[in-house]
Amino acid sequence: MKTYLVGGAVRDQLLGLPVKDRDHLVVGASVDEMKAAGYRQVGKSFPVFLHPESGEEYALARTERKSGVGYGGFDFDAAPTVTLEEDLVRRDLTINAMAMDEAGTLHDPHNGLADLQDRTLRHVSPAFVEDPLRVLRIARFCARFHSLGFTIAGETLALMTQLSTSGELSHLTAERVWQETERALGEASPQQYFEVLAQCGAFAVLFPELEALRGVPQPEAYHGGLDAWQHTLLALQQAATEQAEGPVRFAVLTHDLGKALTPEAQWPRHIGHEQAGVEPLQQLCRRLKVPNEWRDLALHVCEQHLKVHRALELKPSTLLALFDRCDAWRKPARFQQLLTACRLDAIGRPGRSKDPYPAEDYLSRALAEANRIDVKAVIAEGHQGAQIREALTQRRLERLQVLKAEATERQ
Repeated sequence: MKTYLVGGAVRDQLLGLPVKDRDHLVVGASVDEMKAAGYRQVGKSFPVFLHPESGEEYALARTERKSGVGYGGFDFDAAPTVTLEEDLVRRDLTINAMAMDEAGTLHDPHNGLADLQDRTLRHVSPAFVEDPLRVLRIARFCARFHSLGFTIAGETLALMTQLSTSGELSHLTAERVWQETERALGEASPQQYFEVLAQCGAFAVLFPELEALRGVPQPEAYHGGLDAWQHTLLALQQAATEQAEGPVRFAVLTHDLGKALTPEAQWPRHIGHEQAGVEPLQQLCRRLKVPNEWRDLALHVCEQHLKVHRALELKPSTLLALFDRCDAWRKPARFQQLLTACRLDAIGRPGRSKDPYPAEDYLSRALAEANRIDVKAVIAEGHQGAQIREALTQRRLERLQVLKAEATERQ
């Protein structure tokens, strides 16, 4: 029985990056031997175990044979006779097909170290095309390592294109597509995930609502010559630069879907694109089974971003309606996420990344002012039923009128 550190842990260690997850490979052991040694089995399709003390993952070396469609259509053999080399050859990229033994010796049968030094993402073997999920994984690695200068080898991009046009992507479950997409959105350069998917033909298959934004023109004065998709990518890049939360990044990604539905005769203007974007956004979220928290924020940003941009022009009654619509009273943290996403939309234009965005501060202050009205005090005055709501609204309006007057005076 021999144990090796494998995959991303070896790769990141050689890159000088923090090692977050340590995965281990076990050669020469059976399931029963692992259990007898105190390891707890957690894998269902193939034997994966948790170390009895560290909790780190240990997987038995295995070979695999394509037996069906999709990423799950494989038969596995995890017999004690499977060698390290046989296990490594089934992996996706050469930089992920290295192993380090307990003595610290690197085992690199596919020249992963050379590709690591050359900043090249290269497939290990022709078996790469047997797993469609690898298209998304490679795109995600591009999002993670773009700042380090990594590029995809031409022959690997060709195989990704082959997979994307073969129909295999249709066999990926919504959960796996979303899992890779969510992780990609959290990387340092999430825009690269979608750019790579577009390069190999997977973008239109997996994200038709976003693909539809490509080539859709916008007013030059507001967007500096960028089409709707280029603007979206720039705003998403800005979100990553500011280390925005995942739901905010998704909201930025999807806030302009309605522009793809504008009749060409109306280009480059997009009147009503906020409401038009709701249906394709809901469709995207249903198909990918996007978590409710992410979906709800994205829908509010889609519907309200232009109103937020014009916050200083809005009447107090319109501000209250905005707070009501977004349920800002009960979910102030989500409302702050909405303001952040709207600001990222506003500055996601050439040369605008440092522009002030007074709407964010103004709406934060407006919500705080409106919340200063004590509901219990209103009830204590004897108001009942609908009167409570009316009195509360009136007093909030009075607060907001004072705030607006002060803002107008400063302007």
